[in-house]
Amino acid sequence: MKTRRALDPRDLAKVAVFAALIAVLGLPGAIPVFGGAVPITAQTLGVMLAGAILGPSLGALSVIVFEVLVALGLPLLSGGRGGLSVFVGPSAGYLIGWIAGSFVIGLILWSSGRKPTWLRAFVACLVGGIGVIYAIGIPVQAWVTHIPIPQTALLSLAFIPGDILKAVLAATITMVLWRAYPPAFSAYNKRRVAKDPADTMVDV
Repeated sequence: MKTRRALDPRDLAKVAVFAALIAVLGLPGAIPVFGGAVPITAQTLGVMLAGAILGPSLGALSVIVFEVLVALGLPLLSGGRGGLSVFVGPSAGYLIGWIAGSFVIGLILWSSGRKPTWLRAFVACLVGGIGVIYAIGIPVQAWVTHIPIPQTALLSLAFIPGDILKAVLAATITMVLWRAYPPAFSAYNKRRVAKDPADTMVDV
């Protein structure tokens, strides 16, 4: 039995596009909070979209590619930050959380094999794009800054309104793209082919 390669050129192209999207969303800059230790950035929207549109594996891979470029020194994070130093600073946990968060978003939205809905996309972005990222980011930030976790979590409330807005936008963009071009959603299409290899058509 022949098995499909984990990544084909189209998968690689999508990963590259979303890594670039996350980088572009850093161009507007960042709003510093906590005395500048951790900035509010639009790049989390790109992380949400990567998981929602590409699915768990490709979504997480696109974030990994982006962060490898950052680690190599490219100033792709908001505010022109880059280099290994950002992975040992207060925002290090959030960067790790971006990878896990995009994976969880894709898992929630696509693991059932069902067509997406706006509500499920929104919930996925809330859980993965906010809950998972905070669950990793807050303890690491507290450890690096020597601020107790409860106090760090309280300070993190400044992020919540903006992150909820990003979740709304990500869910909306996901559904608009789904209605316009379903073949863009690799996770759904691969599951469908796996269930019925003869069925290569995508419902609109």
